[in-house]
Amino acid sequence: MQEEYMFWRLAWYFISDHDFRIVQLGEGDKELWLEKMENKQLQVIRLLRYDLDWSSWMERDIEHTAANGERIRKQLAKKQLGILNIYISPYPPVDDYEYRLEAPFQLQEGSKTEVTTMIMAPVLYEKETAKLNSLFSSRFDIPAELHTDPEEIENLKQKTLAGAVKKEKEEQAVFRAGKPLFTYAFIAIQVLMFLLLEWKGGSTNTSTLIQYGAKFNPLILEGEWWRFFTPIVLHIGLVHLLMNTLALFYLGAAVERIFGSIRFFLIYLIAGFSGTLASFIFSDGLSAGASGAIFGCFGALIYFGFMYKELFFRTIGMNIIVVLGINLVLGFVIPGIDNAGHIGGMIGGFLAAAIVHLPKKKNMRLQVPALLLTALIFGALLWYGFSDHSKVVDEQSLMIAASEYIDAGEHEKVIELLEEPAQSEDASANVLFQLAYAEIHTGKMTEAKEHLQGVIEKNDQFHEAYYNLALIYLNENNVAEAKELVTRAIELENGEELYTNLLEQINQYESGN
Repeated sequence: MQEEYMFWRLAWYFISDHDFRIVQLGEGDKELWLEKMENKQLQVIRLLRYDLDWSSWMERDIEHTAANGERIRKQLAKKQLGILNIYISPYPPVDDYEYRLEAPFQLQEGSKTEVTTMIMAPVLYEKETAKLNSLFSSRFDIPAELHTDPEEIENLKQKTLAGAVKKEKEEQAVFRAGKPLFTYAFIAIQVLMFLLLEWKGGSTNTSTLIQYGAKFNPLILEGEWWRFFTPIVLHIGLVHLLMNTLALFYLGAAVERIFGSIRFFLIYLIAGFSGTLASFIFSDGLSAGASGAIFGCFGALIYFGFMYKELFFRTIGMNIIVVLGINLVLGFVIPGIDNAGHIGGMIGGFLAAAIVHLPKKKNMRLQVPALLLTALIFGALLWYGFSDHSKVVDEQSLMIAASEYIDAGEHEKVIELLEEPAQSEDASANVLFQLAYAEIHTGKMTEAKEHLQGVIEKNDQFHEAYYNLALIYLNENNVAEAKELVTRAIELENGEELYTNLLEQINQYESGN
């Protein structure tokens, strides 16, 4: 009875004081394996009730325990494994045994699994208890009189097992805060939007993407703020859609189960906004995709790891870190990937998780500073982007936007878009030409004339500029100048029918006069 009481008292100590978990309870309740892989020194504890006789049996049993430990270490891919092997016996072996306990046992020199052995026998209680207390932070005390009442021992056993079950249920409950409802909703939306893009012109078509809300800096600067959110549900090509849908199916579901549906919804949107904002500041190209929001799921899971460090690394931690690392490396290696959006989304997801925190775990001392920090970062980035348009818009984007407006006949918007960039000394001939083209169509001939002259100054091979400028001079009845300009256009682009037709008209006009 004393040995049974000691067995369950030790089990209760490891489970309640040090959060070890039951791995296996042997037949007859005489052997118990516990584990806590996040420990640095001892990750596995084995308790065995056995009447020790000869130390040779104990030696063989220690070797067997070490072999089992090595198999466990390899299965879990652990660099080191420490096992605490405790025998609960009415007496120690009858022959010489002390030397077997002096140092941790290894199957062979350099082995990565070590077995530290103790014998909890009445004559060794004081010595072994001191050794146990040196290994763990909280004290293990043995009462002056050990309980031998069967009912008390049974109560201790049931309390220990119930405590282990309760801890396991509490840990499982952490991963069951919500069902992945919004995850599936976002998947459905992005699939439907992909089909809509394909129907309306193609998901890889620039015009279609811009029309349906892709991140496009020139239009964001014009006040289309919703483009910080709409790219989350748009994808460029089938492969892009499939990759992000698969990632969202796994990562989104994990985050929604941990944080709950409403918190996940907020995390996903804030991370998506954060990813688009980072792309807006650091990448001036057209972009779309749920990648920023999905990387926000990584950020939320990392935040969960900070809050539940041991549970995180024991369950999903290493897998998340490895997958995140691979994705970040691929982002820097493969061209065309919007790394700014990925990293911005991950940071946004982490901050969003800190703002909403975990279900039933309100912590305003953490949540309020996280909210203020997020607002400060977002505000600073928005101010930076909107304070100087040249920082976030390149010429290619300007030309794409101008072409879209011209195709739609919205020439006033072209002027509004290009007027400021055209004033820069670095303004290209293309920018000036597109602006002049829009000004011609809105009757602003004086401004168009000035800008076309600027085009020729920057690029004297720009034949379209000579032609358009000739039209303006012809409109002013300056026939001689118009003839000279269109002749120059024909020299640069021989065979262009528009140019030769205009020259013929000018010649006929001169003949008629």
